[in-house]
Amino acid sequence: MKASKIIHHDFERIKLEFPFDLDASRKIRQIEGSTFSDSLKAWHLPYIRQTFMELLYCFPDLDFDNGDFDIFIKTNELKSSDMNETVQMNKNWVMVTPVTVDRIKMFCLKTSPGKELTGIVNQIPGIYWSSGWEGWLLPNTPENLRLIFKEFRGKAWVDTSKVFIHENFKGEKTEKQKKDAVISPHELLPPLSPENETRIIKFMDWLRSTRYSESTVKTYSDSLRTFLRYGSNKNPDEITNIDLIEFNNQYILRNNYSSSFQNQVINAIKLYFRKMEHRILDIEAIQRPRRAKRLPNVLSKQEVEKLLKAAAENIKHLSMLSLIYSCGLRRSELINLKLTDIDSRRGLVIIRDAKGKKDRITPLSDKIVELLRNNYRKNPTKQYLFEGWTQGSQYSERALEEVLKKYVKLAGINKPVTLHWLRHSYATHLLENGTDLRYIQELLGHKSSKTTEIYTHVSNKQLQKIKSPFDDLDL
Repeated sequence: MKASKIIHHDFERIKLEFPFDLDASRKIRQIEGSTFSDSLKAWHLPYIRQTFMELLYCFPDLDFDNGDFDIFIKTNELKSSDMNETVQMNKNWVMVTPVTVDRIKMFCLKTSPGKELTGIVNQIPGIYWSSGWEGWLLPNTPENLRLIFKEFRGKAWVDTSKVFIHENFKGEKTEKQKKDAVISPHELLPPLSPENETRIIKFMDWLRSTRYSESTVKTYSDSLRTFLRYGSNKNPDEITNIDLIEFNNQYILRNNYSSSFQNQVINAIKLYFRKMEHRILDIEAIQRPRRAKRLPNVLSKQEVEKLLKAAAENIKHLSMLSLIYSCGLRRSELINLKLTDIDSRRGLVIIRDAKGKKDRITPLSDKIVELLRNNYRKNPTKQYLFEGWTQGSQYSERALEEVLKKYVKLAGINKPVTLHWLRHSYATHLLENGTDLRYIQELLGHKSSKTTEIYTHVSNKQLQKIKSPFDDLDL
């Protein structure tokens, strides 16, 4: 492995060059500020002494030019005290990531395992645990960032690389920072009162106890939180239909929020008052938006082939994308698949607890079975069919999206492709091959046949047989 100093996007960085090595990549990923660049085709890290020390600790045979790193070292050797410092930092760490929750900027804190760090985190005022983010959330303010440094000084290595990732050396704001600086209507709302926050937590507990999905729990709680904040934290007992109509007209419509957001908020408010406050607001007093009848986005077979050929450089990525397309899986269904869900002898995939809490089976082609076997030989897993960096952990949805985005670009497909496009393409291509709609409905797990019938509008097999009257003109 060779290390060299580079300038990347106006930052001084340490570039690492080495033949593909999964273990080495895992070690690098754990180092503060590490990033893999598609343009450089290499890992790069912050050009600071702490990072260089960790690299030498993880890779004792690291090859580097003294001229690039002479400000960090003397006589090519680290002092024993430096080595001990690095070992200690590797034991205790706190990662701080900026996130947006209900359109409010927050810090998400994740720590290395240990009661000591958890105890420190719990002492920070205003911090709370979020199962959705799998970390502690704290308002994103300079004061809180200074507090984090103060609380963990000398006790853990605080990784804030993602907090400052958009800053440059001249202190100028990037285009994204300028855009983010524009105050949204949501940010002008008053903060939620502790009493209403408690009500929302109880509502979330009820949603989980009745087995609503985590995405629905998050959507409904965020929607209700916005409504209560708009009403200046009025007690729910005092809220009437007039408040609901005013919120719809003066907040949702006036700020041009989408019809889907409007429906989400209405559904959340309706459910909360019916189940938690045991009274019914007249939701019909609000004119519900008409649902847009949009056609599903579909890739041609040639485009799917180009996409999968681009992913052939990484068998794990190829296996994931191929399985989504070949079985019409949703994103969550893929990452929830376990080794025991693949029945290779019968040629079936068992999809458990899918949307609507339903199980279903879908056929598994011989080509996919062979691809999955080859992937397992190279990337053995413990529990899930595809696992993250840590053995036994689920592959993240966000990482899966990034995988798709990478190969869409490599394949030269100039469309805003999402993972769900592969599911739509699967259904459409089945229909074009003559598969009965009733079977397609079962394979996709649709409750209603009307949902499946939408694919008849994007199948071009019959459309191609229609002759335009323009072709009869003698021009």
